[in-house]
Amino acid sequence: MNNFKEIQELLRLVSKLELAEFKMKDGEFEMSIRTRHFEKGGKPAAPVMMSAPAVSSAPAPAGSSESAPTPAPAVPAAAGQGSGAYLEVRSPIVGTFYRSPSPDKPAYIKPGDVIKSGDVVCIIEAMKLFNEIESEHGGTVVKIMVEDASPVEFDQVLFLIDPKG
Repeated sequence: MNNFKEIQELLRLVSKLELAEFKMKDGEFEMSIRTRHFEKGGKPAAPVMMSAPAVSSAPAPAGSSESAPTPAPAVPAAAGQGSGAYLEVRSPIVGTFYRSPSPDKPAYIKPGDVIKSGDVVCIIEAMKLFNEIESEHGGTVVKIMVEDASPVEFDQVLFLIDPKG
């Protein structure tokens, strides 16, 4: 599993299948993922996503995806209390949230924009890698829940989307 795209596809599949836990070993590369569906002792555990290469005596080559964070797709869910039928687009990784691809470019989306599934909605920087985050739902952007250039946690709500709009 040396290809960053392969890792992204694997994480999309884990998310789509709503698995609670997934572990994998390929040579010296090891990956363990626990999703919000993971339960410990009968109580839901805090969402955890981990990936790290196995300890090796040789350093990873520059640009190696083995030491890169592994983004998952944005995981929308029915929004919490009081938000009605809005969908939440959540952060698939821990990092820094950016609304635009660079400071001199316009934001990917703004409230009132109509988006479709697969549209890039933001970038999250993690370990100096810029990960484009795509929405899995279409609709109208109702609210952006995070300030530009601020830190985000795994599974933090980034956007509210009205699927009917």
